[in-house]
Amino acid sequence: MNAAVPLEGSRCLVTGGAGTIGSAVVDQLVEAGAREVVVLDNFVRGRTANLARARELAAPGQLRVVDGDIRDRALLRELLGTDTDLLFHLAAIRITQCAAEPRLALEVMVDGTFDVVEAAAETGVRKVVASSTASVYGLADVFPTPETQHPYHNDTLYGAAKVFNEGLLRSFHAMYGLDYVALRYFNVYGPRMDVHGRYTEVFIRWMERIAAGRPPLIFGDGAQTMDFVYTEDIARANLLAAAAPVTDRVYNIASGTEVSLRGLADALLAAMDSDLDVEHGPARDTAGGVVRRLADVSAAERDLGWKPELGLEDGLRKLVAWWREQQS
Repeated sequence: MNAAVPLEGSRCLVTGGAGTIGSAVVDQLVEAGAREVVVLDNFVRGRTANLARARELAAPGQLRVVDGDIRDRALLRELLGTDTDLLFHLAAIRITQCAAEPRLALEVMVDGTFDVVEAAAETGVRKVVASSTASVYGLADVFPTPETQHPYHNDTLYGAAKVFNEGLLRSFHAMYGLDYVALRYFNVYGPRMDVHGRYTEVFIRWMERIAAGRPPLIFGDGAQTMDFVYTEDIARANLLAAAAPVTDRVYNIASGTEVSLRGLADALLAAMDSDLDVEHGPARDTAGGVVRRLADVSAAERDLGWKPELGLEDGLRKLVAWWREQQS
């Protein structure tokens, strides 16, 4: 079976399609000439405003938005029908909510994803492109971190659920021939950003402080590092994964560049044209004990033809412009 699915003329379902990354995927699918793009979102994290550009771009009948939940199995089958080519699965709850509400995390991240994958197999979806995460690694042993790094350092429920999701897809590929690619996103940022995420809220707090003439505040020395990747680059990876002749694979999606928290603060100050300095406060426990992130992205470049196009400096300027627009 050829696992490459052409985007032009395809029928696509995007779960979580009104979210930060999902809406960027929807934009690009519409632009790529998909015949129909169906968005399924419960609008807990997603926002109607995130789909404004897709609505502007879409031809009549090209975009359908459904307010619903991935745990509604009857709705899933109704939306998939028998002619869906591609299913982009991005619906999830944030890592902090998984920790605060573990049973909800199980119901959405595990049971909900099972419902999605089962429905995809039963209705003959040609390929699933699923969102995974660098959280599966915990604090990795190897840097840059390849996809072969084991998941046993992860201690978050969010990461555990994503490990299960990857295993679920692999087993459905083995049992039923369901083609899929899973993408492990590293530190996501960009317009339409989730302002309540574990690290993304740092951007918002810092922008608010800088705009008010106060320096960005870092707890500790700011030496911990992240690997940032822009939302539109991630969306492009989703489309390339769909169109590539690969299946039963996972890929890191990141910049392949390590940035310290202090370096990020300096870059954001520059993006906001501020001459403030950074303020340091007392150290706090690092989330999940992960003090370093740096991805090996060579597999995605080799197999998908993907590499990040937008650097941190330009990406932060786009983020700041979006944030200022939201404040006006």
